[in-house]
Amino acid sequence: MDHDLIEFMRHHGNQRAREEYESFVPPFYYRPNEKDCKVLREQWIRAKYERREFTSNRKSVYAVSFKEGFLWKKGRDNEQYQKRLFILSESEGLLKYYTKSKGSEPKGTLPIRSLNAMFQCEKMRHDHGLEITCVQEGRTRSIYVYHKDGAEIVTWYNILRSARYNYLRKTYPSTPEAELIRKITRSYTKCGYMEKTGPTLREAFRKRWFNLDSEERKLLYYKKPLDPCEQGGIFIGSSEAGYQVAEGLPTGVKGNKWDIGITIRTPQREFIFTCENLKEQKEWLQVLQEVISRPMSDQDTAEEAGFRRSP
Repeated sequence: MDHDLIEFMRHHGNQRAREEYESFVPPFYYRPNEKDCKVLREQWIRAKYERREFTSNRKSVYAVSFKEGFLWKKGRDNEQYQKRLFILSESEGLLKYYTKSKGSEPKGTLPIRSLNAMFQCEKMRHDHGLEITCVQEGRTRSIYVYHKDGAEIVTWYNILRSARYNYLRKTYPSTPEAELIRKITRSYTKCGYMEKTGPTLREAFRKRWFNLDSEERKLLYYKKPLDPCEQGGIFIGSSEAGYQVAEGLPTGVKGNKWDIGITIRTPQREFIFTCENLKEQKEWLQVLQEVISRPMSDQDTAEEAGFRRSP
């Protein structure tokens, strides 16, 4: 912390310093809290006090409609990270990446309309790990990237948020600002392993990695945490629509290695899971109940009708 800032805070106090150094934070910029990863918290401090990015109303460095640069991307079918050229183009509505030069065809494209970004440092085992997802052909696709420089990966994150903010503002012009900001990007409410069985309850329980996207009301599962696409998913509707969650297993049903059960009831069928311990069970029950207790919007109802059901 530099001498001028220390003197300012000494004479005017922390609240006045925040007002001074956070005067012009863009609405899309993510303000981290104490639970967020280190790189987000650190770069927020540096952006405020070292770079003084938010002390004037000049155009934000993150409010750009085009950006290109290199990120390290995990291979689709292996654990190796390779340097790839990424280009964000709001005019095309795409985030693209290339294995070679941008003159060739892109190796992959992610539409801004369904794009999401979240830091996954622990899951990726990298201090700057970022997971970027989108929905393509009814499935959630994930790519995993990082940059060695913390400022650069946080810049990418907030530029993606800026693109999402602009898309949502144009697509839903009557939606209140606070609701738009909440929908820009989101983190999974809970992740972790559970065992699951099939629809007849006679199939073997298999250990799977689960991501709960509360905003989209989806419980997605994977063979491994860093798989590029989910194996299946369950739409989590509201109690008014006939959805329930309860602890325990049906009579006569036993898990493989674990036997602390959870039952999700939907209008179509029951889904049965087992957790490793009571703590995990209680956490899953709590977050699932929070989703079920929330009324469904018209958009949720439309999503429910088209959601690809879990096998």
